Amino acid sequence: MRHRSLLAGACAALALAAAVPALAEAPAASAPATAAAQAGPAFNYNDMISANRLGDPQVSPDGRWVVYSVTTTDVAANRRSGALYILDLRNPGEPRKLAINEGGANTARWGSNGQLYFLSGRSGSSQVWRAAADGTGPVQVTNLPLDVNAYRLSNDGSKVVVSLAVFPDCADLACTVDRNKAVADDPATGQVYDRMFVRHWDTWADGTQNHLFVVNADGSGAPVHVTKGFDGDTPSKPFGDESEFTFTPDGQSIVFSARHAGSSEPWSTNFDLYQVAVSAPGQFANLTDNNDAWDTGPVFSPDGKTMAYRAMARPGFEADKYSIFLRDAASGQVRQVAADWDRSADSLQWSKDGRTLYVTAGDVGQTRLFSIDARNGNVVPITGEGHVSAFQQTASGFVFAQDTLRRPSELFVKTFRGREMPRQITNVNPQLDAKTFGEAEQFNFPGWNGETVHGYVIKPANYVEGQKYPVAFLIHGGPQGSFGNSWSYRWNPSTYAGAGYAVVMIDFHGSTGYGQGFTDAISQHWGDRPLEDLQKGWAAAQQKYSFLDGDNACALGASYGGYMINWIAGQWPDAFKCLVNHDGVFDIRGMGYGTEELWFTEWEYGGTPYENPEGYERFNPVHHVSNWKTPMLVVQGDLDFRIPTAQGLSTFSALQRRGIESKLIVFPNENHWVLKPANSLQWHNEVFGWLDQHLKPAN
Repeated sequence: MRHRSLLAGACAALALAAAVPALAEAPAASAPATAAAQAGPAFNYNDMISANRLGDPQVSPDGRWVVYSVTTTDVAANRRSGALYILDLRNPGEPRKLAINEGGANTARWGSNGQLYFLSGRSGSSQVWRAAADGTGPVQVTNLPLDVNAYRLSNDGSKVVVSLAVFPDCADLACTVDRNKAVADDPATGQVYDRMFVRHWDTWADGTQNHLFVVNADGSGAPVHVTKGFDGDTPSKPFGDESEFTFTPDGQSIVFSARHAGSSEPWSTNFDLYQVAVSAPGQFANLTDNNDAWDTGPVFSPDGKTMAYRAMARPGFEADKYSIFLRDAASGQVRQVAADWDRSADSLQWSKDGRTLYVTAGDVGQTRLFSIDARNGNVVPITGEGHVSAFQQTASGFVFAQDTLRRPSELFVKTFRGREMPRQITNVNPQLDAKTFGEAEQFNFPGWNGETVHGYVIKPANYVEGQKYPVAFLIHGGPQGSFGNSWSYRWNPSTYAGAGYAVVMIDFHGSTGYGQGFTDAISQHWGDRPLEDLQKGWAAAQQKYSFLDGDNACALGASYGGYMINWIAGQWPDAFKCLVNHDGVFDIRGMGYGTEELWFTEWEYGGTPYENPEGYERFNPVHHVSNWKTPMLVVQGDLDFRIPTAQGLSTFSALQRRGIESKLIVFPNENHWVLKPANSLQWHNEVFGWLDQHLKPAN
């Protein structure tokens, strides 16, 4: 299934680089490896699991400093930890680890006065703290009886809005504290529900909701429960963040994105933008009531006169295009910007002069940074190849985090209008400099309906001209997702190339970054159009790349990719020597009743299972088990409430009952993703062992 946000998820690593190298050009996915790299050992999944993970760059108001996070992994201890570093953008050199890390620090944000705010649990719970720009002299800002899970500063720094998990019917925070204690102390463990969500992603509902409270930064006064009486979460669960709420420029009100829960929450994507005055908690003005689809990401122009936000058009469809709208703060008039731009905006920032919007969006296998003229909607790409995951403006341009198929995220700088290549200013994984990566190349072919479909082929590391190689055929999830020019810590194609496999990845119809019509094509067509693309792409890749051993290949996929593995088993049973299915759909009708976000299945299959049973049966793998014969490895996370455990168990039961070589791995403490270091290592050992068993000759 498709999952927003990102992001972020789990992070792993070893140690931060001791020094930043000379400024370098951004790596391109198809660039040939250097002679030095070719001489080194191949990159492997142990390197990936232990790699450092950079993220969340934040630039100081004067444009001189950037603070960013680095997460490291202790594989032996099965533990990850994060730290904050600071780098001088005027004179890039060696980054410095901030002193505030000693008490724990994350989510660093700059105040308008140049002070550094952050979250820390050093007081016993997660609270907002602030320190000097150099990270010294930490002072606690909030002292609340509950953990702060997200926060925002007002423009003048006098107020902080925080998100807390509270029981919405409680009159004060003490009530939530007392109720939490009563639940913990009660020997009876039964949970009673009278509405959905009963569970979401990997967590059973406990009756709390994320609500917003405004606190004075000087510690005076009591927290103001501004969303009191609102039946819903802000930020949204499970992956919402601070981008979903903000202060108005004068600091007197909060604008937030949220969905009324009621009894329809699991099948509604009607998120609206609400405004509430700090002086009038509970009195909400719906700013986007005329749109029954998703509205989110409010950001105000520097002069405070215009609010930009992102909005979808179709209710119930989580993978619709995010278009960009501007709302006049005084009149409430709304207009769309760049309406003809067929890309979905992932994020928004205003330029300092308020004339331009900066946006990240998927684009034909890349994720680029774009500028959009706020007046005429003219769109210009700023970055080229690679995946931009976060960006901030500087006095002369941008600092942004970018990764590729061959490198995890690093920070780069680029001027506003310059045509120069981005310059790399960090190197948090110097140990990877000596590793050999397989060379990647994007290709295209005529797919379903004769339309152009793109994919990537990656040579094995230390490739030898004229030799044929076994193939890992990777199928992405979503299905509205992409296997493009980006780094992954779960499904990383470079690990397969490092193990001696060639890699083929097809962005079939339904993938993102190729226009909304291309994405829409998969809805109610899970089994025909994407399969046709995969078949034609596999044939085109073998014709174009002679080093692919088409008779010695294994197909692997997770989520929708896992569904497709089950579908391939019944519809294309002679194509591959083995299959790997991670958290894949086995019975679509069972999925329609057993998953939690019902809007997804109802959109993808054309209604509810009882309204449109044919939509759930047309491409249902359960009906074609009699055709199965290919050995399959099945992986299931027991905390996966998106594709529940019964789907994986049913797949394995079908394989075993038919006498097909098969293996089942269940992770009791993992959700839709395998995140814990030890479990990730086990996952890779099992998956690569399965591939080696079926694709590589015995010694």
